Amino acid sequence: MSIKELTERHISFEVLPPLKGNGTDALFRTIDKLREFNPLFINITTHHSEFVYKEREDGLLERQRIRRRPGTIAIAASIQQRYNIPVIPHIICSGATKEDIEYELLDLQFLGISNVLLLRGDKAKEDSRFVPTPGGHTHTTELIQQVRDFNEGRFVDGSVMKNPGKPFTFGVACYPEKHEEAPNIEQDMKYLKMKQDMGAEYAITQLFYDNSKYYDFVAKARQVGITIPIIPGIKPFAKLSQLTIVPKTFHCDIPQELAGLAAKCTSDEEARQLGIEWTMRQVRDLYAHGINNIHFYTMSAVDSVYEVVKRLNIGKG
Repeated sequence: MSIKELTERHISFEVLPPLKGNGTDALFRTIDKLREFNPLFINITTHHSEFVYKEREDGLLERQRIRRRPGTIAIAASIQQRYNIPVIPHIICSGATKEDIEYELLDLQFLGISNVLLLRGDKAKEDSRFVPTPGGHTHTTELIQQVRDFNEGRFVDGSVMKNPGKPFTFGVACYPEKHEEAPNIEQDMKYLKMKQDMGAEYAITQLFYDNSKYYDFVAKARQVGITIPIIPGIKPFAKLSQLTIVPKTFHCDIPQELAGLAAKCTSDEEARQLGIEWTMRQVRDLYAHGINNIHFYTMSAVDSVYEVVKRLNIGKG
């Protein structure tokens, strides 16, 4: 995947690994539904382990750490083999040691997967702030440096690889309405510029519903010397409940016009149709502004994404 391809008219989309024990049928149905649009790539998310509380025989609660969505690398390999579509798995700081990450990179290299998305990852639900795993990274920039060292043939313990192999290329995330923990957008820009200077070749945005937020973000990024492609991330909402859940979860605003239209919806199906229409409007406007590559978040919205792309007749070039 080249920079040129990132600026041509393509779609891409993100999928989640299946929940532990659920198998891959639902995941493959998602890809089967969307592959006719010739996606440029498929992102595969990574989720850290989390604590759950289980009752013991004596009635006390015991805290146990579990991982609900294992298998990101295996899923990436399976998609690449089954569909011959480029995959970009997420590599995250959250819940992983430097050694864990090193073995993830080795596995990906063995599989011939050389493009990754580097992220800090969300804080654990039980924590009030992000807490790095002992022996892990606190910031994405530290993760980037590990990948850079790996590309140069150095392991985390300082030893030298006999055969470094093909180097990784990588992208990062960005936030048109700023990261929830950033004090201001200027600080966010500073870190994005740092990630670019460290080798990031593209950035994918957090989802947004107000295109003006994206245009303002890109304009500010260009002013401070950020030149990499900034790919807009879009997600149609599909239920009435998402109008309150999505802003809380993803820290994005619902534009007043959209909120007003949504208030008139009396069923989830009406909300879903509004979500489709609004997303089509967003995509058309992005194209009109010269933004060609659209990234779709598919969780709980596969059918809506399909309808948007089908009705706009995009992604089949």
